Amino acid sequence: MAHIVAASAERTIDAPADEVYRYLADTQLHSRFLPPPFYDFHVEESGVGTAGALRYKIDFAGGVRELRMQVTEPEPGRTLVHTDTGDSGLVTTFTVTPHGEQALVNITSRFDGESGVAGFVERIIAPRRLHRVYGKELARLDAYAREQRVG
Repeated sequence: MAHIVAASAERTIDAPADEVYRYLADTQLHSRFLPPPFYDFHVEESGVGTAGALRYKIDFAGGVRELRMQVTEPEPGRTLVHTDTGDSGLVTTFTVTPHGEQALVNITSRFDGESGVAGFVERIIAPRRLHRVYGKELARLDAYAREQRVG
């Protein structure tokens, strides 16, 4: 039996929520914010909704996994969801909430974890590691938003 593994991170971004959402919704631009262990990023279909699809690799927990993600927009202007079309069960949700002149961005992922001893270790290690990775992604997003406000 697989177990659900969940991880999240959030950060206030120094830009209005509508701008931050546009940065995340632009699949090509969003790739600029992805830190290692993400790599080999390709936009297969631009946009969001049923037309949005991207592919990338992630080097995580001693192995490389290639993911093809369908991008949907259940709450336009507020929520983007990346869902793996393969068998990982990975769903990553990006939520952007106005916070005055800034935006609070939350990244949350859930996926089907392993069972047994490997699953036990994964449920302890993966959330911590993903939290750090998502923290770096949010820092890159904030740096980009700040550059746009100066430029």
